[in-house]
Amino acid sequence: MPILGKPSLVNAFAVPTRALAGVCALFCANLVGMELDRIVAVVDDDIVMHSELQEQMIRVRAQVHQQGSRMPPTSVLERQVMERLVLEKIQLQVADEVGVEVEEKALDAAVQDIAERNNLSLQQFIEIVESEGHRYEHFREQIRQEITMAKLRKTEVDNRVKVRDREIENFLTNEFSEEGSTLEYRLAHILVSSPEFADNAELNMVREKAEDVVTRVDAGEDFGTLAISVSDGQTALEGGDLGWRKAEQIPTLFADAVSAMEVGDISSVITNPSGFHIIQLTDKREGEKIMVEQHRVRHILVEPNELVSPAQALARVGQLRGRLEQGADFARLARTNSDDRGSALQGGNLGWVGEGKMVPEFEEMMLFMEIGKLSKPFKSEFGFHVLQVLERREYDGTEEIKRDRARRAIRQRKIDERRQSWLRRLRDEAYVEYRTEE
Repeated sequence: MPILGKPSLVNAFAVPTRALAGVCALFCANLVGMELDRIVAVVDDDIVMHSELQEQMIRVRAQVHQQGSRMPPTSVLERQVMERLVLEKIQLQVADEVGVEVEEKALDAAVQDIAERNNLSLQQFIEIVESEGHRYEHFREQIRQEITMAKLRKTEVDNRVKVRDREIENFLTNEFSEEGSTLEYRLAHILVSSPEFADNAELNMVREKAEDVVTRVDAGEDFGTLAISVSDGQTALEGGDLGWRKAEQIPTLFADAVSAMEVGDISSVITNPSGFHIIQLTDKREGEKIMVEQHRVRHILVEPNELVSPAQALARVGQLRGRLEQGADFARLARTNSDDRGSALQGGNLGWVGEGKMVPEFEEMMLFMEIGKLSKPFKSEFGFHVLQVLERREYDGTEEIKRDRARRAIRQRKIDERRQSWLRRLRDEAYVEYRTEE
């Protein structure tokens, strides 16, 4: 019963990471053979072993087969897989240099989440992994590396992205973004990258390569197969598939081209500093109208500090909850006791709150509380709370929601673009020596 193919890690951490489809194949070292291992690449202070390359080749071949794409020649596939391994090694070394760590508790939670999403207990999950001839410790280490790279990208790229109000206004008046509020697009992407300091002759050579790709697709070659063979993009080994996206989630670079495309069309060559891009609109569908549930909620917060221990803060919240149960006025207690001074002035009232607006512990309690009931005392990163949900409503189409969606869409576009540039810079600055001919 193979169960490791589900992309549960992506859902568990809500950070962009590569699909786990076929991840079991990563651990099929017994299929590689008994030959002595050897170094196939030196990457700064790390190395890529032949066994690592072959394990990844097994996984990617299974993935290509699953996608239904034609298998590229072994030499082409090996080059793409090697480049992915090199980028991973570089990121893991940078993560070590800047002090990115994955706590054992976080790793345990990630593995537990994968097991639960496959409707298994942790012990059942481990038994299945090992019964298929894979080492659980190896699997666990791969998950650690995935989380490490995700945390590094968040620190080095995502957290530095800012969205200005003017960008939101421009987005909201853009015809394509309004049209795209109900439409969703599935795109495939090929990137033919150019050297950072390329001269005109080099740029012309790279452009010719990209235009040749367009010619080959027009002549009937499969876009996904070509992506696996020639693309330098992060989704090359997935056939260039970018997945389903709402119009506002499409990178700005591609938005104008996509708006004029029909399913099956490919774009002309699109240029930006990272190189030359070709996209294909593989499918389009009408998106569902989403009604947003909102909660009118109020709370009291007690923060631990130098004078108040966590145990004392919890006890204080418990005492306040007891007074509320006995009929004390919530607003009055919040004004005089809550350490969230912003809401305390409003009697603890946070107004109408939707999902994704609060820290996870607060949101979980808010979503499942009955209207009018007092929550039990609970902890978040800010301290200890007691909350009360006053009302719920279905909410749709307000300016606030539109602006929030616009802000998130713009931010994601920027993250996608800056991650590509960041990875390219890391790759250009790294020392990489290939030893595949030994």
